[in-house]
Amino acid sequence: MKLSNTTRLILGVASLSLIATFFVPLWQIMLWAPQYPEGLEMKIWHNNLSGSIDIINGLNHYIGMKHISVEMFPEFGYIGWLIGFLMLVGLAAAVFGSGRILFFFTLLSYVYGFAALYDFWSWGYDYGHNLDPNAAIKVPDMSYQPPLIGYKNLLNFTSYSGPDTGAWIIIVACLLATVLWWWEFFKNRKIQRSRTGLTAVVIAVFTATTFTACTPAPEPIRYGEDNCFFCKMTLTDKRYGAELVTQKGKVYKFDDLNCLVNFLKTGEVTPENTAFTLATDFKTGQLIDVQQGFFLSNEALKSPMRADIACFTDQAHRNAFKCELFGGGEMNWQEVKAGF
Repeated sequence: MKLSNTTRLILGVASLSLIATFFVPLWQIMLWAPQYPEGLEMKIWHNNLSGSIDIINGLNHYIGMKHISVEMFPEFGYIGWLIGFLMLVGLAAAVFGSGRILFFFTLLSYVYGFAALYDFWSWGYDYGHNLDPNAAIKVPDMSYQPPLIGYKNLLNFTSYSGPDTGAWIIIVACLLATVLWWWEFFKNRKIQRSRTGLTAVVIAVFTATTFTACTPAPEPIRYGEDNCFFCKMTLTDKRYGAELVTQKGKVYKFDDLNCLVNFLKTGEVTPENTAFTLATDFKTGQLIDVQQGFFLSNEALKSPMRADIACFTDQAHRNAFKCELFGGGEMNWQEVKAGF
């Protein structure tokens, strides 16, 4: 999955923002009590502790808790390296535009987060449960484990534990990477679907075009637009049009049976290469096979090129129109061809 330029830019900035975690605290623990209304705080950095450490150690000494110092946190020796590695992975994803590296960066962020929470919980459990048996103050069955996240009452103290500025930077970078990865994933899947759909459309069009090109079929005559192939006149009278379609699907249009018959005589299209020979039904304007047509010849018809022959779908229509004209010559297709 190739990342977009926008994603790469945002990811690069988010990765570089992790530099700030070396200069701000990652975690904080706060304590409040009646004698300390302003609160006591302990800030945990990537390699150090700060805040009211001495006062907290003095209070904890009475209940037998261990002395808090930098030395009791071996994690300080490698947290900086872990953050640096995470930052490099994010920058690599941005530079190379790799979706796989972005996924690894996102996964690594979550692994860091859960590992850090478990490590802090383990430290808090040991710190709050393994008490000095010779402590001045002993409360049976009482432990002093600080909260993992949130608030907790310990004797007359209210304690709070939660992310500080550095942890929030990592959290935001992690969530941002998650959003970017899913956005790229769905965007690329949509593009892939569009490409697949486009391929299917192209295949369908190609198949339809090929099928259409290989299968000859009549074509409606566009009166007022199409020209007669033989006399080059524009087709205007919907009662007399004719058409010939070859086996390869080429369509020839004519404005009169006169033009159609004379074109057939040229031999340009042989009977073997002819798929359809059609004439227009005088009543409906629909094209019908000339072999099935019933023809009537009468000078009163006055067709465009003076063939003066009308074609009918059935014999009853021809007979009815013959009565209207008071006569006329009845013909079949063979007689029509022989008459010109």
